[in-house]
Amino acid sequence: MNIEPIAHLHNDFPEKFGLPRQSGLAENLISKIVMEKPYQVMDAFRGITGYSHLWLLWEFDPLTDQTGFHPTVRPPKLGGNERVGVFATRSPNRPNRLGLTLVRLIRLEESETNGPVLVVAGADMRSGTAIYDIKPYIPYADQAPDAAGGFTERIHVDPLAVVYECAVPGDLTKSDLTTLNEVLSLDPRPGYQNDSHRIYGMSYRNYQIRFRIENETIYVMVIE
Repeated sequence: MNIEPIAHLHNDFPEKFGLPRQSGLAENLISKIVMEKPYQVMDAFRGITGYSHLWLLWEFDPLTDQTGFHPTVRPPKLGGNERVGVFATRSPNRPNRLGLTLVRLIRLEESETNGPVLVVAGADMRSGTAIYDIKPYIPYADQAPDAAGGFTERIHVDPLAVVYECAVPGDLTKSDLTTLNEVLSLDPRPGYQNDSHRIYGMSYRNYQIRFRIENETIYVMVIE
C-alpha cells in the first residue's frame, strides 16, 4: 500500500539538530500543520477542537541513514556504545521511516489560501516534515498509568542553565527566547558527547546559534 502525505508541519527549526528528542519536552515549541490541497476541507476537522492532544504519524528526515535493515541500534543516550533492538527504541534508523508524536492542540485556524491549519505545541519535528495521518488522543484508552519505560528509565537529565555571552537580536521576541531557551536547556548534544571545549551549532528561524556546554550550563556564544 502506498501512502502519501496529507500535510506538512512548519516551525522555526529547519534542521534536525537541536530539536527535542521526544515530543512534549519543549511545551513552548509551536508548529503549524498545513494540509495538502485534497484535504483542505473544514468538515474533515469537525469536532477536533474537543480534544486537547493529537497523535501525528510522520516521516523521518529522508536524509536519515538507510543502508539496509539493522536489528540493533546504539541509542545516543546510552553513550552510543550499548546496543538494543531497533524495535525497542524510537530510532529513525528503522525499516520504515515513520515516527509517532503526541502534540497539544492549541487551536484550529482557517486560512484563505491553505484552508484548515492546526496550531500545535510540543512537536519534535523539523520544519517541512511530512505528516501521514492525524488522530485524536483519547485519554481513557491511550494512557497507561502502570507502563514500564525500558532502558529510558535509566535516563534522567536535569535541564541546563542557559547563559547568553552575546547580544540577542532585537527581532527575537520574548516568546522566541522562551522557546529557544527551553530547547537549549534540554541539551541538544548527542548523548555520547561531553567536550566542554567543543562549539556546537544549530539553526533557529533564520539564525545560526553557536554554543558550548560546561558544568551543566549552556553558553550561547553567537547568534548570527
